[in-house]
This record gives sequence, C-alpha cells and structure tokens, in this order.
Amino acid sequence: MDIYLVIAIFVGAILALVFAVIMAKRVMSFDEGTERMKKISASIRSGANAYLKRQYTIVLIFFAVMFVILGAMAIFGLLTPYVPFAFVTGGFFSGLSGFVGMKIATAANARTANACRTGLNKGLRVAFSAGSVMGFTVVGLGLLDISIWFTLLKYVFNLDASGITSAMLTFGMGASSMALFARVGGGIFTKAADVGADLVGKVEAGIPEDDPRNPAVIADNVGDNVGDVAGMGADLYESYVGSVISCAALGVAAFSGNGDMQFKAMAIPMIMAALGIVCSIIGTFFVRTGEKAEQKLLLKALSRGTNLSAILIAAAAFPLIYFILGQENWTLYWSVLAGLIAGVLIGKSTEYFTSDTYKPTKKLASKSETGSATIIIGGLGLGMLSTALPIIIIGIAVLVSFFVSGGSASVGKGLYGIALAAVGMLSTLGITLATDAYGPVADNAGGIAEMSGLEPEVRERTDALDSLGNTTAATGKGFAIGSAALTALALIASYIDKIHSMEPSVTYDSFSVMNPLVLIGLFIGACLPFVFAALTMDAVGRAAQSVVIEVRRQFKNIKGLMQGKADPDYAKCVDMCSRSSLKEMILPTVIAIVVPIVVGLVLGFYGVVGMLAGATASGFLMAIFMSNSGGAWDNAKKFIEAGNHGGKGSDQHKAAVVGDTVGDPFKDTSGPSINILIKLLSMVSIVFAALVVQVHIFG
Repeated sequence: MDIYLVIAIFVGAILALVFAVIMAKRVMSFDEGTERMKKISASIRSGANAYLKRQYTIVLIFFAVMFVILGAMAIFGLLTPYVPFAFVTGGFFSGLSGFVGMKIATAANARTANACRTGLNKGLRVAFSAGSVMGFTVVGLGLLDISIWFTLLKYVFNLDASGITSAMLTFGMGASSMALFARVGGGIFTKAADVGADLVGKVEAGIPEDDPRNPAVIADNVGDNVGDVAGMGADLYESYVGSVISCAALGVAAFSGNGDMQFKAMAIPMIMAALGIVCSIIGTFFVRTGEKAEQKLLLKALSRGTNLSAILIAAAAFPLIYFILGQENWTLYWSVLAGLIAGVLIGKSTEYFTSDTYKPTKKLASKSETGSATIIIGGLGLGMLSTALPIIIIGIAVLVSFFVSGGSASVGKGLYGIALAAVGMLSTLGITLATDAYGPVADNAGGIAEMSGLEPEVRERTDALDSLGNTTAATGKGFAIGSAALTALALIASYIDKIHSMEPSVTYDSFSVMNPLVLIGLFIGACLPFVFAALTMDAVGRAAQSVVIEVRRQFKNIKGLMQGKADPDYAKCVDMCSRSSLKEMILPTVIAIVVPIVVGLVLGFYGVVGMLAGATASGFLMAIFMSNSGGAWDNAKKFIEAGNHGGKGSDQHKAAVVGDTVGDPFKDTSGPSINILIKLLSMVSIVFAALVVQVHIFG
C-alpha cells in the first residue's frame, strides 16, 4: 500500500502544477490593452525582476553559509548527511513559489485593467486566474518537494520513519528562512514606497492615488508584487510545508513501535494535502459574479469557491482516515474537521473586523471626522479587540482536536490530532491563496487604469476588486496566522520528541513553568515578536523617510512635473526602496535564527521550550492585532473614497490616509512576518537540538 500512497501524493502535486500552467495560459490569452498600459506594466515588471535578482543574490550567500554550517554538523554526527541538502531544497522551492507568482502577477495587472473596460466579471476572472497560478504553484511545489524527499529517504536511502521526518523537518527550516527574507524584504520595499507615495502625493500635494506625476507610484506598484505576491507566496509555502511535515513527525511519534502504522500516519497529512488540491480546483470553477460593483456580491463569489472546497475536503477526509489508519483511529477525523471549521471562523472574524461592509470598519471611518489622531486610536483599539475571537477559536480547536484524538489516553495521539487540525486548516490553501493573491493584481490594475487615463468606470471596477482584495488579503493573513499557531504547537511537540530521543528521561511533563529555565525562556520568547515588530516597523519608517524626501525633491526641482509637462524619475524611487529593503531585511532574519541557538546553548532545552511557547503565544496575538488594524485602516480609507464622510480630497480623507500609512507596515510587513518567525524559531531549535543537548551552560 505504501507505494500507492506515495504515487497519490506525487499525482496531487503534478495536478496542481498542471492546473497552474493552464491558468497562466488563460491569463496570457487576454489582451494587455493600449501601448501606454503595456509600457507601465513593463516598467513594473522590470522593477520587480531587478529587485528579486538582488534579493536572491543576498539570500544565496546566506544559504551557502548555512549549508557549510549544517554540513559541518553532519560530519560531526550531530545531523544526518541529508539535512544540508534538504535545507537548500526547502529554500529553493519557497523562493521559486514567490518568483512564479510575481511573474504572473506582473503579466496580469494590465490585462486585468483592460478586462475591466469590458466588465467587472471579466476583470475578476483575469485577476482570480492570476491568483490561482500563485495558489496552485505554492501547493504543487510544496507537495512535490515533500513527495520527492519522502521517496528518496524511504526507498533509496532506506531510512526508518523517524529518520525520514527528522530530515524533512530541515527543509521546513530552509523554507521558513527564505520566507522570512522574502516577507521582510518585500514588505519593507512595498510599504516604504506606499507610505512615501501617499504622504507626499495624496496628503501634501493633493493629487489622486496612482497619479503618474508621483515619482513613487511605480515603486508602489512594484512593491505590491515583491511584497504582497512574491513575499506572500514564500510565506504560505512554508506554512503549508511546515504543517504537513510537523504532522508527519508527530504521527511517527504517536504510533511509536508500530512501523507500518508510523508510515501510514506520516502519509495521512500528505494525502490530505493532495485531496485538498483536487477540492480547490473544483472550487475555482464556482468563482464568478455579475456586473454590479458591490463588495458583498464580490465577496459572495469568492466565498462560494472557498466554502465548497472546504465542504469537499471535509467529506473526503473521513474515508481517508477510516480506511488508512483503521476503524480504531477514526476519531482523528474530528481533528481535521476542527481545523477546517476554525479556519473558516477565523476568516469570518477577520472579515468582520476589516471589511467596510460591517460596523467596525464603518465606525472607524467615522472617526476621521475628528482628525488623524482619533482614527489611529480607533484602529489600534479595533486591532486589539479583534484578537479575542481568534484566540477563543484556536483554543477550542486545540481542545477538541486533542481529546477526540485520544489525548487523554495517549498524549502523542492528542498532539497528532492538533497537527492534523493545522493540516485541515491549510488543506484547501490552493483556492484560499488564490483569493488572497488576486488582490495585489487588482491593486496594480487600478494604478495602471489611473496612469493610463482610462474611463472612470474602469477605475470604479478595479477599486471594487481592490477593496475586496484588502478583505481577502486580511482573511488570508488571519488564516495563515491561525494555522501558524497550530503548526507552532505541533513543532514544539516535535522538538520535545527530538529531545526525548536523545534524553529518554525527558517527557512532555518535564517543562513546568516553575522551572526557572523554562520561565526565563518564556519571557525571552514573549519578547521576541515585539523586538521583531519594532525592527521591521523602524525599517519601514527609515526607508519611507528617504522616499518622502526624494518625492518632495522631484516635485520641487523638476520643472513642469506638477503640470504634467515633464516625467518624474521613477527609477530613482525604485532603486532607493530596493537598497533600503535589502539592507534592512538582514538583521531581523539573523535574529530569528541566532536567538534559539543562543538560548539553547545558555539555558539548555528547558529554556528553548519556554522560549518557543512564549513566542507562539505573544506572536499569535501580535500578528492578528497588526494584520486586522492595518486591514481596517485601509478599508476605512476606501470607504471614505467611495463618497462617505466627505469623500476624496476632504480633510476626513486625509486623516484616513494617515491612518492607512500607519497600518501599511502593520498588515504587510511586521504582522505577516511574525507568523513565519514563530515557526522558524521552532525549526531552528529542532535542527540544532543535538548540539544543545551536548553543549549548554545551565540545565
């Protein structure tokens, strides 16, 4: 049976990649529009390509250094010899996912704008098809990487189940490292350009968003692609891979002593991911809408596809578990269902707090009547309040998945159940990510429509798609953060299992908070997301300052620019954002890798477990807070731009723009990077566990 399971996983991966190719060809079949539209799109594409080339050069150096370090550890017997290579492939496929998504997004932006000249539904089809390429490339490459390594380790190198998962967890570290570089670097780029363009263009100069006279407007559109597409693709690739391999590792631990059941438990999350691909493909055919540009109708169109996919995977998961793991383990199905329901509920919670069709964002927009200070205060309060529901939802999901899996009798099975909940939540990532990734394409389309001077109704349609994109992006981030919390819990359990394999006296019950080493680690871990957010927020602030100064300089010194008689120097702003983001992304990423090693060498594995628990708890809250505050500020601004509270150009609008500039790094840089941070900390800890057991000062 084992070989058939492996074939099923491989077929699922290939199916996703073939569907991505079909969607890419569909996008490319649409007309790119006028010569002016083609020229603008080419400028955006050129800037994005140049940035990624420079970013990947820096990342390549990092991976080369890490390969040498991991290779040295393998030589000294601290790791298996496959680990350095698994680390590199994880990073490669993570980066490739983002690159492919960026390429199709920059090809689809002008095509979406041109399609909106015909109608809203056609524009949605182009943008959503482009998002589908990203979504199915991520899940296809993720599952392909997993299936190749699983096949090599089991059938070529003949490793046992424990050896396979130990090596596979390492390519999760590679994927997380690449994702953090991509998210932080891309996030700093896009928000520095966005903040600079908005503050000088809309607030100071009083010109429309995406006005071609604004020198930062091309950099802003480039940023949408390198941050919200390439960065997000790498981010969700590592979320997807991390959930599957951590679940596989806990499946091995749950059925310790039974080799046949270990391999079956390991295969379950992989096959579920393959089934999720089929369900997601079916769901994409149900995403369509009429021509009325109302967000409720657009949201309903996308929800129809995602909800159908979730229902289909819920139905498919039961026979999968029943027939592979046996009748005695069928209750593990309820864990999958708990994860699916939790994912949907977190998405709905995020939608409620960030969409301008609901009371919280409308109330936030009304605070613009009294200035920028009150709308900032309101947005902070909204984000803080929005953390309560996701915490309750995740808490219930953890309790349900643990106990229905038999956690009261076997802690190992209970933890496997929690990991299955994370896989269930991300099983339909193909279509969930498609609804998320289409947003930056629609945003770029609106910019191209404005800069090309297209008909007003075209911008109205692209704005409708863009506004929905803000909501689906916020929902996608909530989904990713929720799955990150469950995956991080699974990875902490995997770390303890790793320690137990070297120190048999250490069990899950060995880590009391009354142990001072655990407690110190807990405080350090709780502090890390705050330090990380501070570094990334400061980085955006510094980069944005340089853009603001440059835009002001061009407005002042280029004669005829404000009258539309001269062209701005777009390339200068793109280059400034590139240099700033590449420089600023290094420190936060290095901290995420170095801190767990240092904590382990000083406080031992007790301190590491405390650190991981503290970072998971505070990181989950911080990520939800920042993501939802940013999303609400953005949609409050768009609600005003739709003609409410004074409309575009009013004092209320200017106040909302200030709120949105504060929210930009919240939702697109610091917030989404934190969910990578909490998983990368665990991955690094697992990889360096053998070193920590042998070398530590305390404990």
